[in-house]
Amino acid sequence: MKKLPIGIQTLSKIIEGNFVYVDKTEIAHRLIDRGGYYFLSRPRRFGKSLFLDTLKDIFEGKKQLFKGLYIYDKWDWEVKHPVLRISLGSGVLKNMEKLNRRLNSTLEDAEKSVGINCHSSDPEGCFKELIQKASEKYNQKVVILIDEYDKPILDNIINREVALEMRDAMKDFYGVIKDNDAYIQFVFITGVSKFSKMNLFSGLNNLEDITLHPDYGNICGYTHNDLLTVFEEHLRGADMQKVKQWYNGYNYFGDKVYNPFDILLFISNRFEFSNYWWETGNPSFLIDMLKTRNYYIPELENFVASKEVLNTFDVDNIELVALLWQTGYLTITGKMEDVFGVEYTLGIPNKEISISLNSLFITYLTTQTTEKLKQQKRLLYMLRNADLDGFKDALYSLFASIPYSNFTNSKLPDYEGYYASVVYAYLASIGLDLTPEDITNLGIMDLSAQLEGKVFIFEFKLSEKATGNALQQIKERRYWEKYQDVDNIYLIGIEFSREKRNIIGYEWEKI
Repeated sequence: MKKLPIGIQTLSKIIEGNFVYVDKTEIAHRLIDRGGYYFLSRPRRFGKSLFLDTLKDIFEGKKQLFKGLYIYDKWDWEVKHPVLRISLGSGVLKNMEKLNRRLNSTLEDAEKSVGINCHSSDPEGCFKELIQKASEKYNQKVVILIDEYDKPILDNIINREVALEMRDAMKDFYGVIKDNDAYIQFVFITGVSKFSKMNLFSGLNNLEDITLHPDYGNICGYTHNDLLTVFEEHLRGADMQKVKQWYNGYNYFGDKVYNPFDILLFISNRFEFSNYWWETGNPSFLIDMLKTRNYYIPELENFVASKEVLNTFDVDNIELVALLWQTGYLTITGKMEDVFGVEYTLGIPNKEISISLNSLFITYLTTQTTEKLKQQKRLLYMLRNADLDGFKDALYSLFASIPYSNFTNSKLPDYEGYYASVVYAYLASIGLDLTPEDITNLGIMDLSAQLEGKVFIFEFKLSEKATGNALQQIKERRYWEKYQDVDNIYLIGIEFSREKRNIIGYEWEKI
C-alpha cells in the first residue's frame, strides 16, 4: 500500500518515495498547451504548491517522474524551459523589512536554480535580471511560477496602513512580469484570495483568472471518484456517505472536491471524524471583521453575491462574504444570470466547516468559551431525546450567561436578529442540518433543523410579553407540510424580550 503524502508539496518526493498521487497532469497539459498567463485562487492546504511543483518538473523536462501519468507520452521532454519559482508562503511578514528579506531569499533560490547571479540589490531589479538573463542563457523563454502571491497582504489584512504598503510593494514586484513579456513563455500565479486585478496586477491584461473556469474546477483537491479509486485500499471500510457529508462540498464548477489535508488526516487517524483542516488555521481575523460589520449569521447560508462582490476584494474594500468564500469557509452552491449580470449563491460546504465556523461565531456573539462545550452538549442531548421542555431550560440558561455588554454592543440591526443568530450558531455547531428562512408555499419559516430522523421548525419573535404568536404563525401557515414525510416533527415558537434579554414565551407541539 502506498504511503500518505501528508504535508508533502514536492512531486519528486511523492513519486520516488512511493506516496499516493492523484494525477493532475491532464489539467496541467491542457493549461500548458494553451500557453499564457494564469491566476488561480484556492483555500490553504488545497494542493496549490504541489500543482506548481508539477508544472516546474514538466517544464524542466523531468520525464522519469511522469511515467504512468497522463502527460508521459503527450509531452516533448526534449524541450526544457528555465523556471523561476517565487514562494511567499513561509513566515509572517509584518513589515517591509521582513518582506524584502523574504523576496531576496526566494530570489536567491531562483538564482541557484537557473545558475545566474543578480547584480541588482533590489527585488524588482533582480527579478528583471533573472527573467532576461535566464532566457538568454538557455535560449528559451522563461516560466514563472508564483506561490502564495497574496500572503504579505493577508498577514496584515486588519492593519490597513501596513496592508496597503505591502500591496503597493507587491504591485511593483509583479509589474516586472508585465514589462518583460518578450522573455516569458508561461506564468502561473496562486494564492488564497482574489485581490482586485486592477490594484495588484495593473497592466497585466493577459492574466487569465481560472478560479471558476469549469475546465479547471478539479485542478486542486480530491474528487469523490479519486477517493473511490486512488484511495480505494486506504478507505476500505470507511463510511463513505459520512465522509462526503463531513468533508466534500467545495464547488469550483468541476466536480465537488475535498480538501486533501482532511482526507489524508482522516485516513491516518483511522477514520476518526474531526476538524482536521480547520485546526491548522487561525481565522481570528474573522472575529475582528465581524466586530466591525452588521452581519446576521444565518444570512451567510444561501447568501447571494454578485460577481463584482467576489472579484473586487481589496484592502480598502473588504467584503466579509468574499473573504469567507476565498478562504474556504463558504463555497458556491448556485449560479444565476440575468440582465444585471452573474450572481452566485454561497453556502457552507460541509459539516466540518459548519461545526467549526459556527463555534467561532458563538465566541463572537456571546464571548462564551469555557461554558460553550457544556451548553453544546446539553442542547444536543435535549434535541436527541426530543426533550423540548429541557431544551427551553437549556436555552434560557444559555442566554442568562451572556454578558450584558454583548446585547448592547451587538452590531445587528435588531435584537431578534441577535437572538436568532445565537440559536442558529449553537445548533449548527452541534451538527444539525439547518435551513434558515426555509421557504414553503405558504411563507418562510425562520429556521428548520434536522437531526436523526427528527425535524424541528422554529419561529422567533421579539416581544415584551408572551403572546403565543410565534407558534401560532407556524400552525396557521402549516410550515410542517414541507416535511410531512418525516415521522417526528416538532413546532417551536420562541419569544424574546429586549428588556429581560432572555426568553419570555416558549411553546412547542409535536405533529
